[in-house]
Amino acid sequence: MDGQATADAGRQRFLSGYRRDYYGGALMCLIGAGAVAQGLNYSFGSLTHMGPGFFPTCLGVILILLGMSIAGTAKRPSVRKTQHEGVPLESSGPEWRGWFCIVASIVAFVVLGNWGGLLPASFAVTFISAFGDRDNTWKSALALAAVITLISVVVFWWALQLQFPLLTWGRS
Repeated sequence: MDGQATADAGRQRFLSGYRRDYYGGALMCLIGAGAVAQGLNYSFGSLTHMGPGFFPTCLGVILILLGMSIAGTAKRPSVRKTQHEGVPLESSGPEWRGWFCIVASIVAFVVLGNWGGLLPASFAVTFISAFGDRDNTWKSALALAAVITLISVVVFWWALQLQFPLLTWGRS
């Protein structure tokens, strides 16, 4: 039994603390580098006439930058928060509330986007997914959803002129 406990403790030390952030950042950099390598095999194009390699190359560069920022901001274990509401993080189990809210928000976006338009769909996806965080109240979720809905209307409907109706009744 002591051998098993020692192996479990070694595995927890290996994955605990800031090493996890380094490995996560390195993995994101590796995936980003793969996307850049594949994207460069296609024609890149320009901003006005994007080629098939434009999106994967840009996405790969973004992933590399995010991976570097994750690894660069890794905190030591003594600084890292080890408890959430009095329960140690290692024994808290999966966050079913967060999973449920995110999946439900995606389903709501698909249904409302198809039947209601951009406004209700973007509002619903933000409002429902905000409840995945235990610290959010319905007022903070409402405020966040209103701001994100306004931003999505400005960016996607007005600036990019996406062919997605703001409001519609029934299937579009």
